[in-house]
Amino acid sequence: MEIFRSHVLICGGTGCTSSSSDKIQERFEVYLAEKGLEKEVKVVRTGCFGLCEAGPIVIVYPEGAFYSHIKVEDVDEIVEEHLLKGRIVKKLLYKDAVEDDVIKSINDIGFYSKQKRVALKNCGIINPEEVSEYIAFDGYMALGKVVTEMTPQEVIDVIKASGLRGRGGAGFPTGLKLQFAANAEGDKKYVLCNADEGDPGAFMDRSILEGDPHAVVEAMAIAGYAVGANQGYIYVRAEYPIAVRRLQIAIDQAKEMGLVGNNIFGSNFNFDMEIRLGAGAFVCGEETALIASIEGQRGMPRTKPPFPANKGLWGKPSLLSNVETYANIPQIILKGPEWFKEIGTEKSPGTKVFALGGKINNTGLVEIPMGTTLREVIYDIGGGIPDGKKFKAVQTGGPSGGCITSDHLDVPIEYETLLELGSMMGSGGMIVMDEDTCMVDIARFFLDFTVDESCGKCPPCRIGTKRMLEILEKITSGKGEPEDLDKLEKLANNIKASALCGLGQTAPNPVLSTMKYFRDEYEAHVYDKICPSGACKSLLTYRIIPELCKGCTLCAKACPVEAISGERKTVHVIDKDKCIKCGECMAKCPFGAITTK
Repeated sequence: MEIFRSHVLICGGTGCTSSSSDKIQERFEVYLAEKGLEKEVKVVRTGCFGLCEAGPIVIVYPEGAFYSHIKVEDVDEIVEEHLLKGRIVKKLLYKDAVEDDVIKSINDIGFYSKQKRVALKNCGIINPEEVSEYIAFDGYMALGKVVTEMTPQEVIDVIKASGLRGRGGAGFPTGLKLQFAANAEGDKKYVLCNADEGDPGAFMDRSILEGDPHAVVEAMAIAGYAVGANQGYIYVRAEYPIAVRRLQIAIDQAKEMGLVGNNIFGSNFNFDMEIRLGAGAFVCGEETALIASIEGQRGMPRTKPPFPANKGLWGKPSLLSNVETYANIPQIILKGPEWFKEIGTEKSPGTKVFALGGKINNTGLVEIPMGTTLREVIYDIGGGIPDGKKFKAVQTGGPSGGCITSDHLDVPIEYETLLELGSMMGSGGMIVMDEDTCMVDIARFFLDFTVDESCGKCPPCRIGTKRMLEILEKITSGKGEPEDLDKLEKLANNIKASALCGLGQTAPNPVLSTMKYFRDEYEAHVYDKICPSGACKSLLTYRIIPELCKGCTLCAKACPVEAISGERKTVHVIDKDKCIKCGECMAKCPFGAITTK
């Protein structure tokens, strides 16, 4: 075993890779070799650290120095000062990583201090392309225990006792799903993993596959043993090239070591697995559409029952769960169901991973115990709203979810409470909105996405969501009429009650929740023809504040249609009939004299 005095961990997730973390790694390796330190310092490319706002991230151990926003040109200084001379480069540290000249560990930084990592346990810690590193962190011990010490039913009973619920959306008990698949009669059974993850702004499953792919490989093998399946398929979208590559490496390594394949751990249990690439259709996140896609058919849902546990892939009993659900299973097997139930709440045990985005200071990936409040997530972990703006709402559950307002910031995050508020857990997208966000426009944005992604199989979704979108576009363009509000609400409820699959049934959620909590904004758009947040371009009226105008003429020069007039050093005026509402005048005015309010 090679021993190194220092380890340089570099984030290799998609976000940091897009900001040249691969080139940062290359420079570290080259410069360390030039300084003769390649035998003393190990450079490790890991998965996502979670704090995307601070990327690219580099952490140097054993000191635990958390370097953020690193550029290629910063590497030489870190090598020279920190790794050669032992002096931490404080100016490059993350803003909250040092206090009174004391370097904080990553777990003491505000973003991480309230998190509890279960599904993300190894992300940002191990090299996901080295099976030996996964094994060093108890990897494949759960599979070994299951195959050599437990019966299939005992495995199912442990998962049942843990209370683990599906992390892909509805929160169905995972143990029950395992039991249904185990009880189903069939000469062939399958274990399937949904890694499609189509919600805008969601990247939980992608990060697990990029940072800890062996956890999913191990969990699927455990599930195969429990239900009597010997073949697994992971359905992952082709837009995740890093995740796909690392997942294939993990499968190949597991096969080479006999951890996947025939006679696993010397038993008579055989389990093989393959990757199936999806083309990015949102509807293929629905289980029956996903199954159709794996079979080579067009990804369209079918009516249920029969459920996949009884008649799934190629008509055979199939167990289907998402990436995050599987990632919990090995640790539950090793640490026991009681350990898992101590985390979270009675009805929603364990943790949940969220992709925190939108108008929030600390964008990134967070894993919190169920029951944590939205206030803790947004302010303690997320660092609050940028520029001192007021929090307005948070959208959970992506296009299928709904908006939660400031009145509910102290509501614990769990499946039932979110449903009561008109939203849902979903796969874990969490988009934060501030005072400048137009809630009518947000509803239009999510519905526009749903209309594009509808498979078109059932009329409520194919036609109904399109009609809803037309009404919303009419309202945001200033042409809305009072009766449109009643039409919109009626359509939404009808679609919710009659659509074929979960995509169509939940498509109206963003509209219904925004109408429930922000009806005054809808009415302002319809009755007063104004957008209170100033976001809907068609409803904006630009004007110059006389007291602030200095007559500098910059706005007039910037206007592409010559809608602004006025002599130098005199108050200017905007011709509202000529104005095309491009916003160039407001952007150029150095005195803040142009407003839309």
